[in-house]
Amino acid sequence: MKPSYTFLEHTADVLFQAEAPTLPELFEQCALAVEDTQVDVKTVEPLQEVTITGKNNTIERLLFDFIDDLIFYKDADLLVFSKFDIEIEEKYQEFYLTCKAYGEQVDHTKHDPKVDVKAVTMHLFEVAKVKEGWTAKVLLDI
Repeated sequence: MKPSYTFLEHTADVLFQAEAPTLPELFEQCALAVEDTQVDVKTVEPLQEVTITGKNNTIERLLFDFIDDLIFYKDADLLVFSKFDIEIEEKYQEFYLTCKAYGEQVDHTKHDPKVDVKAVTMHLFEVAKVKEGWTAKVLLDI
C-alpha cells in the first residue's frame, strides 16, 4: 500500500480517505489532506517548525485531536504545513503522538488559498487496520 489521500464527493463539506502502510504515514497523509484542503501544499515552504504532541486511549481519538491541532495552528497563528515527521508509540494501552510539523504563515498571494476548514467532525470519521496497513476517512467542516 502506497501512502495517499483522495478527496471524495460530499454535498456540503470536504470528505477524504487516506491510506498508508504504517500509522505515522497515515497521520501524515491525513495532515497533508487537511492542509491541501486550505492551500496549495506545494507552495508552502518548511520555514518554521512546530512540535505537536498528543495522548489518547484510541488511535481514532488521537488522529481526531491531531487534525484539530492543525486547524488550531491555522486559526491561531496563521500557520500551514507541508512536511510532517511523525512518531506514534503505544504504551500502557495509550497512544502517544510526537509530530514535528514544518511550514509557514499563510500568504494569500503565495499559497493559493482554497477553503477555510472550521473543524474536523466525528460524522463519518473512521480509522481501520487493514491487511496492507491503515485507512482513515475524515469529514472536514468548511
